[in-house]
Amino acid sequence: MPEHIPSRTPSEPPRPEGEFAGRVALVTGAGQGIGEAVVRALVARGATVAATDRVPDGVEALAKSLGGPDGTEGAGRVVAYPLDVTDAHAVNDTIARVEAELGPLDLLVNVAGILRTAPATELTDQDWADTFAVNTTGVFHTSRAAATGMTERRKGCIVTVASNAAGIPRTGMAAYAASKAAAAMFTKCLGLEVARSGVRCNVVAPGSTDTPMQRGMWEGDPEAERRVVEGDLASFKTGIPLGRIAGPEDIADAVLFLASDRARHITMQDIYVDGGATLR
Repeated sequence: MPEHIPSRTPSEPPRPEGEFAGRVALVTGAGQGIGEAVVRALVARGATVAATDRVPDGVEALAKSLGGPDGTEGAGRVVAYPLDVTDAHAVNDTIARVEAELGPLDLLVNVAGILRTAPATELTDQDWADTFAVNTTGVFHTSRAAATGMTERRKGCIVTVASNAAGIPRTGMAAYAASKAAAAMFTKCLGLEVARSGVRCNVVAPGSTDTPMQRGMWEGDPEAERRVVEGDLASFKTGIPLGRIAGPEDIADAVLFLASDRARHITMQDIYVDGGATLR
């Protein structure tokens, strides 16, 4: 037996501190909520981040708060880019611009999403089309564009933020749930196709999370949060066994783990971050 076994070997993934230093990431839907939390977490760990959103005000303010293009107040840096993920040409142009200005993409995080709630029989054609345009087709556009370069370079990672609604029926959320289920399965199929190139694709499925989207569902109902935690029999919804609403940073932590070298042998997985709400 050897007298000494090193606690770390050269092949072991790096520790979390500074683990994204020198890497370039693009985050969609970065103007608020989960997307903003992902950007902040990546910058804190050394990444250069292209923060994108259809409404530029949020990402521009975020870039300024984190030190702007020079990264003067953080380990990494943020550059804001306006982007509508439903526009394939805009996606291709933006990713080309990001790679020209910041460097080749190492990481794509798909967060951009919208929610239209209504019983399935009352959803309009426009509700359905708009939901799929952002939540599913947008993921297709960005992932296709990013994966092309990643496979050529034989490295990279894509993480799609879907929803636990993709895996369990929800009343009033048929369009949203269906669009997120499609995005999750697309990401897994892509992961299978690009695995031999060393590119990994995974899904994070949040449950109820304290974001503007979630709070928009609670407007005018002071008991809404309590019912989310405790469950609502009338809507066939279980509660949250851990007894709390997630914070955006909880979701960001899962995203960063899957994007890191600590998860280098994980691909095509769907990680539910919902406090046990789907009883999976």
